[in-house]
Amino acid sequence: MIEVKGLSKFYGQTKAVDGVDLSIGKGELFGLLGPNGSGKTTMIKMLTGQIKPTSGTLKVHGVDVLEDPLRVRELIGVIPEQETPPSFLTAEEYLYFVAKVRKMEHYEEVCEKWFEFFDFGDQKTSLCKDLSRGTRQKLMFAQAFLHEPELAIIDEPLINLDPVMQRKVKDFLRGYVKNGGTVFISTHILEIANEICTSIGIIYRGKLVHTGRLDDPELKAKNLEEFFLELVGKRKGIPKDILEESPKGISALA
Repeated sequence: MIEVKGLSKFYGQTKAVDGVDLSIGKGELFGLLGPNGSGKTTMIKMLTGQIKPTSGTLKVHGVDVLEDPLRVRELIGVIPEQETPPSFLTAEEYLYFVAKVRKMEHYEEVCEKWFEFFDFGDQKTSLCKDLSRGTRQKLMFAQAFLHEPELAIIDEPLINLDPVMQRKVKDFLRGYVKNGGTVFISTHILEIANEICTSIGIIYRGKLVHTGRLDDPELKAKNLEEFFLELVGKRKGIPKDILEESPKGISALA
């Protein structure tokens, strides 16, 4: 579903993404993990055709992103890190607009199911600019899955959601993958990846320093937090004794 070779993105002398090779098969719930500023969002923007790479190749859902970025976005669902539904539309108008652009039939029923799923049907007629950040996140999640795509790419899937909605979203994503869908998420919250992902990649300063399944013996011998802290901590030059004394000091790596 995703095939990346030698993917790089430089901004002047800054290497946001540096020579990444990555392959993600159908039915995976893949989590791209890394400290803030490690290149996760840049990866997503390249995968979805929002920005062009400096070098390398990438195919998403069998489509060359450089040749036809619009086709990629037609096929997949995308949730950006910053929720940005049009401020001048109501929540209902926005979902209807997305459905019409995607040429969906009977979209009123589908939209209604999402309002029920996220329990914000009472705000259907509210302008997007007046919605809370959490409600805008729900709306962006709904638009991404409205057309039942085979692949969804999500930047920080649970940001701004309360614990109840976080649980619903995690359960939905598990079911989505179990039924044959594929999900690519990026996050710096290890607990999310540990709970729902089938495989992970760890990116640090633009380089992909680890990929593998969460059930690999190397990871099962430890826990994801310890593995991440040890791997990234070494690359940041943080002494092992400090990492061991502060096992929850993930903020030190941000």
